[in-house]
Amino acid sequence: MSLPKALESQVDSFVLKLKTRQIVGSYEVAKETAMILRQAVSTTRWFNVDLLIEFISNLGARLVAAQPKELAVGNIVRRVLKIIREVARGELSQANEEQTRNTEEYSEEDDVEEELSSEETNIKVNNTLAEQSFLSQSSMFNLLSDGPVVKNSDEIKNTYNLKPLIIQEINEEIIADLESVYKGIADQATDFIHANEVIMTIGKSRTVEEFLIRAAHKRRFQVLVAETSPTYQGHEMACKLAAAGIDTTVISDSAIFAAMPRVNKVVLGSHAVLANGGLVAVTGSHLIAAAAKHHSTPVLVCTALYKLSPLFAYDSDTFNVTVSPHNVLHYQEGLITDKVSVSNPYYDYVKPELVSLFIHNLGSAPPTYVYRLINDNYDQEDTTL
Repeated sequence: MSLPKALESQVDSFVLKLKTRQIVGSYEVAKETAMILRQAVSTTRWFNVDLLIEFISNLGARLVAAQPKELAVGNIVRRVLKIIREVARGELSQANEEQTRNTEEYSEEDDVEEELSSEETNIKVNNTLAEQSFLSQSSMFNLLSDGPVVKNSDEIKNTYNLKPLIIQEINEEIIADLESVYKGIADQATDFIHANEVIMTIGKSRTVEEFLIRAAHKRRFQVLVAETSPTYQGHEMACKLAAAGIDTTVISDSAIFAAMPRVNKVVLGSHAVLANGGLVAVTGSHLIAAAAKHHSTPVLVCTALYKLSPLFAYDSDTFNVTVSPHNVLHYQEGLITDKVSVSNPYYDYVKPELVSLFIHNLGSAPPTYVYRLINDNYDQEDTTL
């Protein structure tokens, strides 16, 4: 199958944005991926579920290859594939129940109809088998056909009935879920943030921001925000929290360990959560989690379910991104830059041993429970796209 021109243009534009990192952030990436896949299901011609699954898998692999570090792309593709399989299984189960019911009703009828003789039945069966064999073996027929052979109009009708069901599930299970994900996490804030506590966070995360602001509606507490050099995202985060009336203090990254004994909880955002319960988060997250582990301070991670990935990180650089070192060491300092090698990683990998609890939009779970959440959201056949 080929993409319609309008969809092909949209896919090319999205791929370009991913390659050049014009679109950054799990939420925006996930939302646009879901829109493209919904349009792909809606506008393309497909004849059965297997053909659709193959098409979505190929399209998803193309999007993932554009920016492998944005794990949200692959996560949304896997969610869509699971929805397609579940809708197909439900339709098949309903069809089997109908067939069983019709068979039982037919067996109870008292009307006796004239049946074909055994010779005529055998001849028809042999002719049907010969026709199927010829169609499956004819290379010219397979070459010219747009899809698998459909025997009757009922099969066509049942196949195309799946399209609106799949689109409806994508709208309800993925796109609507993305729009309410921040509210689902923020609603749990008062269960974890208590009065007069000192909370430490790092970087700028919309999920953590709304989580803390919601808690501030009923609790009074203090927040320490690490500045997150060299991007200094912590400054922007501190401004947002202070504007919401929260007592906020900005600290340098080097002061994290020294300030940790005063801290009651650490609240982190996430870029992705891996299958082993590990975390990919903004640079400095490993430092703050390790310091919290040393001082026995609980580490809470606010993350959405669409950030859960069935992939593993075999080392700390597997899903990392290295950006321009200009903010660390200016290019104008040529005498120094010629003699040193400067690396500026954008993310940190945080081991599951350093995380106490994940707070997601449907509840909370420890790192050891992440594999169950992944099994609930993805099909094992789609682990590798």
